[in-house]
Amino acid sequence: MRKEVKIYTDGACSGNPGPGGWGAILRYNSVEKELSGGEARTTNNRMELRGILAALEALKEPCDVELFSDSQYVVKAMCEGWARRWKANGWMRNKKDPALNADLWESLLDLCQIHRVTFRWVKGHAENPYNNRCDALAVAESKKFTGTL
Repeated sequence: MRKEVKIYTDGACSGNPGPGGWGAILRYNSVEKELSGGEARTTNNRMELRGILAALEALKEPCDVELFSDSQYVVKAMCEGWARRWKANGWMRNKKDPALNADLWESLLDLCQIHRVTFRWVKGHAENPYNNRCDALAVAESKKFTGTL
């Protein structure tokens, strides 16, 4: 029987592109683990994806995951099949526009073959304490690259 894990993630970017960060919280039973990281020059969408990837990569065995994100870009791309279509079309969104962040989408689709992931959208900067904590982690990481921490 697979372990059931809840994951909360968020990404932040000061400027787009600019210095960015991501935060993630993994919850299994009563155990919580926080992860965070960032990059000097990135985009908000890349940071959203990086947080999700880091959280899924931290799992030591295949799990059933309920993943909460305030990124409609990520949740819609996964729930509505956009990412799978982009891959099937050679990482093109349509006949002339390439899909952005194809490297990260490829990794996410691979991880979703290992873990059963259910994506849930949550409103950002609202009453979800885990999303708010992930936001704080992401912003703190982004500030490491601007010298304002």
